[in-house]
Amino acid sequence: MRILVTGSSGWLGQTLVPRLRKEGHLVVGLDPEPGTTTDVVGSVVDRALVRSTIRDTGIEAIVHAAARHKPHIETHDNSEFVAVNVQGTLNLLEEAVAAGVSRFVFTSTTSLMISQKIRDGKSGGAQEAIWIDETMAPLQPRNIYGVTKLAAEDLCRLFHQLHKLPIVILRTSRFFPEEDDMAHAIAQSGENTKANEFLFRRLSVEDAAEAHVVALQKAPDIGFDTFIVSALTPFSPTDGRELIANAPSVVVRYFPDYAAKYAARGWTMFDTIDRVYDSSKAQRRLGFTCATNFRQVLDAL
Repeated sequence: MRILVTGSSGWLGQTLVPRLRKEGHLVVGLDPEPGTTTDVVGSVVDRALVRSTIRDTGIEAIVHAAARHKPHIETHDNSEFVAVNVQGTLNLLEEAVAAGVSRFVFTSTTSLMISQKIRDGKSGGAQEAIWIDETMAPLQPRNIYGVTKLAAEDLCRLFHQLHKLPIVILRTSRFFPEEDDMAHAIAQSGENTKANEFLFRRLSVEDAAEAHVVALQKAPDIGFDTFIVSALTPFSPTDGRELIANAPSVVVRYFPDYAAKYAARGWTMFDTIDRVYDSSKAQRRLGFTCATNFRQVLDAL
């Protein structure tokens, strides 16, 4: 297929573009930042550029991974989020329909499922960890990033209804390499934090890319659907109260060897876990399961 990948110079794009090319696809990367995986330097906000890129190269499928992300909240105003995340998505959808594109995969985020109440977690009085799956409603994003990504999802749903464009939405959990906002919860950050998060809200960038490959393959058969994409959690909803009160006691029950391996590195587990992403729907309906989970992380220590 001839595939357009937006955000091709980003962390996901740098992994996804080579992965698709390895399968023999002709991939056109579009990104404002030049890079080895980017062929067209420009923004999805530029409607004329989007139109010419899709039509001139005969694009058959689109992976829309370009976005203003949460870290940009500190450096960009709200209108930039609306322009890129909402108008940019609309530009791609309208031009995709006009050109007869056969499938569309939208990279969304689990962040839009986190309200301020969930974000406050135990400090806000939560008695148990929130079990998060695709049935959660109503969605009340806590910042402009989440609000605009949810609006973009609604545009995708509308365009499927109106034009029958096959669309798969992937709500990915964390796969970025930067330090995150939970590092304060443990003595160490970096590798320790990320390892902990594979229990409930993280995946590798390789798995994120692979999920998009599978979504492209399955989109025509699926028609339209939304999937949480995250490493499968070992937990169950019945663990919710103990995860809030004493997360290490739950983890050691599932992984008796974790404490010794962590101690050898001077690592610690989060005292409390306030949410768990359930990606079992992607396993059932999309046929995708992350290759890397907490068990693999432990074995690699």
